[in-house]
Amino acid sequence: MASGGGSDGSAAEHTSVVTRPPALGPLFAAGALRSPFKRPAPDAEFPRTRLVLPRLRVDLARLAAYERVCGFPTGEDALPVTYPHVLGFPLAMRLMSGRDFPLPLLGLVHTSIEITRYQAPAASGEYELTVYVDGLAPHRRGTEAAVVTELRVGEDVVWESVSTYLARHRTAGPARGEQEREPERHEPLPALAEWRLAGDIGRRYGAASGDRNPIHLHPLTARLFGFPRAIAHGMWTVARCLAAHGTPQAVLVRAEFRAPVLLPGTVTYAADGERFELCGGERVHVSGSVVPLAS
Repeated sequence: MASGGGSDGSAAEHTSVVTRPPALGPLFAAGALRSPFKRPAPDAEFPRTRLVLPRLRVDLARLAAYERVCGFPTGEDALPVTYPHVLGFPLAMRLMSGRDFPLPLLGLVHTSIEITRYQAPAASGEYELTVYVDGLAPHRRGTEAAVVTELRVGEDVVWESVSTYLARHRTAGPARGEQEREPERHEPLPALAEWRLAGDIGRRYGAASGDRNPIHLHPLTARLFGFPRAIAHGMWTVARCLAAHGTPQAVLVRAEFRAPVLLPGTVTYAADGERFELCGGERVHVSGSVVPLAS
């Protein structure tokens, strides 16, 4: 996604140092209350603040709970490839729930993530975490925001990601250079495992990650947002796939979230070489790739 969006690109960037991760509950509430007043557009101004959390240490008990619910091995002194996203999510939520973020938090859809891990961060290490909005871009269904998370040891970035979040709204048509097209079709990947997902996966992942969005927790709260049942966290689905696929120490991971996974439910994990998918019948819920980086 292109960076530097906004009305004229003239807003100055600045850094704000935080001493601890903010609590997610109040941020969800504030973002929900502000959502009706947002006017999303790809040329809207967006916050230019870089939130920095220094001297970050991992809560090993929460890490172990995360590893168990996602299927990663426990007890290793290395963070799972998706875990720094969990560490950065409260800072991302602080930005996306703020008055100056132009997209409404309610209905915001996590559409993709790209992770670059240069080396496996140790679970026992100390880090500096940085999160910022990189820009807005037109999408044929609305406006997307790119949110960047960086994990540093000293001056060196050891892990970074770009997540895209879509706010759906009426558009004049396809973005410039983008044509409406049929969904890409390809031969299904070889099925490697069938997973029966319990109805409490969302609550277990929410407890481990801190992301207790009501659409993931209970059928009743999910119905308030138009879902027939609770849905799995997108980041749980990709973490579960990567736990099964395996990742080298230096790696580029790309994943697209294509359709929600209803809970409880049954899904099929499929993979071939660098590619992986999570499917329910003929519907693809998640597709992605795992590409080793040259050392």
